[in-house]
Amino acid sequence: MTGAASKAPADVVIVALVTALCLTGDSMLYIALPIYWREAGLDALWQVGVLLAVNRFIRLPFNPLIGALYARISLKAGLLVAVMLGVVTTAGYALASGFVAWLVLRALWGVAWSFFRIGGLSAVVYCAADDQRGRAMGLYNGLYRLGSLVGMLVGGLLVPVFGLPALALAFGAVALLGLPLLLFGFHPPAGHQPLPSQRASRSTAAALPLHWRRIVFNGFSIALLVQGVLAATLSALIAHLYGAEIALFGVLFGVTALSGLLQAARWSWETWLGGRIGSLSDGPQGRLPLLVAAQASMALAFGCLVLNLPLGLWLLLCLLVMVLCTALTTLGDALAADAARQGDVVRSMTRYSIGQDLGAALGPPLAFLLLTVPGGFAWLYGGGALLLAGLAAGWWVTLRGQRPPFSAAK
Repeated sequence: MTGAASKAPADVVIVALVTALCLTGDSMLYIALPIYWREAGLDALWQVGVLLAVNRFIRLPFNPLIGALYARISLKAGLLVAVMLGVVTTAGYALASGFVAWLVLRALWGVAWSFFRIGGLSAVVYCAADDQRGRAMGLYNGLYRLGSLVGMLVGGLLVPVFGLPALALAFGAVALLGLPLLLFGFHPPAGHQPLPSQRASRSTAAALPLHWRRIVFNGFSIALLVQGVLAATLSALIAHLYGAEIALFGVLFGVTALSGLLQAARWSWETWLGGRIGSLSDGPQGRLPLLVAAQASMALAFGCLVLNLPLGLWLLLCLLVMVLCTALTTLGDALAADAARQGDVVRSMTRYSIGQDLGAALGPPLAFLLLTVPGGFAWLYGGGALLLAGLAAGWWVTLRGQRPPFSAAK
C-alpha cells in the first residue's frame, strides 16, 4: 500500500468533518424556519417550503458546471470555495429578512453543497485504496451527516432560547473552522489522477457505460425513495396509521417529533454502521451480494410500512428501514466510486450526484401527488417496494453472470 493510501482515511475524515461543520446551519433551518418564519421576514408558510427545497433544485443545473470547474482546479480549492459559501450563507441567515433575500441565500447554499458533494465523493475515490473504498465511503457519509444531527438537535433546543439570528451566527462561526482544517489537514494525492495500474482496459472501458447508467439509476432510485419519499412522508404516514399524537412509554409524542427521532436515530449510528457495512463490502465477495440482500430486504420492509401493525412492531420495522437506508446509501455510493476510479473521476461523480439530486428533488412532489388519490400510501410505498425489488433482481442477474469490471473484489 502506498503512503497516500495508508493515510487516506485521515483525508476522508477531514473532508467529512468540514462538510458536517458547514451542514449544521442548513439542517437547523428544517427545525426552526417552519416555526419562526415570521421572525425571518417571510409573508406566508408556502415560502418556507420553497426555501427548504430550492437548494436541491438549484443543484441540478449547477452540478455539471461545478464538475467542469473541478476538472480545472484542485479538490482542496473547490472545497475551500464550498466552505466560504457555507460560512456566508449560514451567517447570512442572521441578517436576511424577506423572501428574496432568503431565496438568494438558499440558492447559494445549493451551489455550496454541489461543491461539497462532488468534491467529497471525488476525495473518497482518489484518497481511498481499493481495499478501503467501501469503508471510507461509509465513514464519509456517516461523519458528514453528524452535521445534520447536531444542527437539528441544537436548533430545536436553542432557537427558542437565543433566537434564529444568534444561532445562525454561531453556526457560521462553526463553519469557519473548516478553513484551517482543509488548509492544514487535507492533503490529497498529487495530481488527483487514477494510478496507471488502475486505469481501465479497452474492454473494461467499453463495458463501463452500460453498468454506469445502471449505477446512476440505482443512485437516483435510492435518493428518490430515501431522501425524497420517506423523509417527506414519514410524519404523514405515522399520522395516517396512528393519529396525530402517540403515547409511547407514557410520553405523548406529536407525529413530527416521532418522525424526527426516527430519522435522527439513523444519523446517530450511521458513522459506525456505514463504515462497517462498507468494510464488509471491501471483502473478496465484493459489494453486489450485500447490495442485492439490502435491496430485497428493503423492498419487503418498505412495502410493509403501510400496514397497520401494533405500534411497537411498526417502530421496530421503521428502525430496520433506517438501517437498510444506511446500507443502501453506503453500498450504492461505494459502487459508484469503484466505477469512477476506472475513468474520469470528477465527471463520473458529477453525473452520479445529478442522479441523486434529481431523485431527491422529485421524491416529495411525486409522493404528495400520489397521496391525493384513494389508497395513496399503499400506491406510494407499494410502488417503492416494487422499484426496490426490480433493482435487486437486476443486480442479482449481474451477480449470477460475469462480475462487473468495477467490483472491489480481486
